[in-house]
Amino acid sequence: MSRRVRFLFSLAAAIAAASLLAASLRRRAQPPRLPDQLVPGPMAARNRSFVLWLHGLGDSGPANEPIRTFFAAPEFRHTKWAFPSAPNSPVSCNNGAVMPSWFDIHELPLSPGSPQDESGVLKAVENVHAMIDREVAGGIHPDNIFVCGFSQGGALTLASVLLYPKTLGGGAVFSGWVPFGSSVIERISPEARKTPILWSHGIADQVVLFEAGQAGPPFLQSAGISCEFKAYPDLGHSIAKEELSSLEAWIKGRLKASQDKQS
Repeated sequence: MSRRVRFLFSLAAAIAAASLLAASLRRRAQPPRLPDQLVPGPMAARNRSFVLWLHGLGDSGPANEPIRTFFAAPEFRHTKWAFPSAPNSPVSCNNGAVMPSWFDIHELPLSPGSPQDESGVLKAVENVHAMIDREVAGGIHPDNIFVCGFSQGGALTLASVLLYPKTLGGGAVFSGWVPFGSSVIERISPEARKTPILWSHGIADQVVLFEAGQAGPPFLQSAGISCEFKAYPDLGHSIAKEELSSLEAWIKGRLKASQDKQS
């Protein structure tokens, strides 16, 4: 296969993954925009929890905002949502093509043995931590903060919650992978090891292979971290409604436990 054909195949795979996610979300009717859930303002003081969603390669934060429409339970009435966009950067797996990317990706499809951009991941983690710190400074308890992400955003989610110095409400990884080696385990604080992880992955995923997702729980177990792993048959590199329903129930349970603990 020529270099140009490989490039086009990789680029098409990345863009197709982002398109699948956007299409699956647009199937659900979108309600009017809720500024108080996304931007600090007069309602900000009422926020009791925070959900940060990190998108995948080539996607954008605004394209993922319909995700919040799946979270209609009363527990999310005072939840602040944030959907940041990754900076535009050259991506190695696409022959240096510039696109929204949290860090570099060297090859697609991703497998457990794929090379990692650890320095880029750690730099992106710093930016995520700054977003979390702002919410904590604004009065939201770390136990009520949840970081979630799809694909590349899922890998960044994992890195961000593991390296945050405090226990968070949880981290939810969708079709992601472990973006660094085992040497990072010694940098995980005792408090961060208490943050629960929800990991969801489609068995038919051909972009981030299911085997890459399966490598997550053993990695976390070696660090003494709890992980709930859910496999979805016939699901490719996309997000299913069932995954978001599971996430809603998962977060609700942790919000209730947090409220009971703080009362």
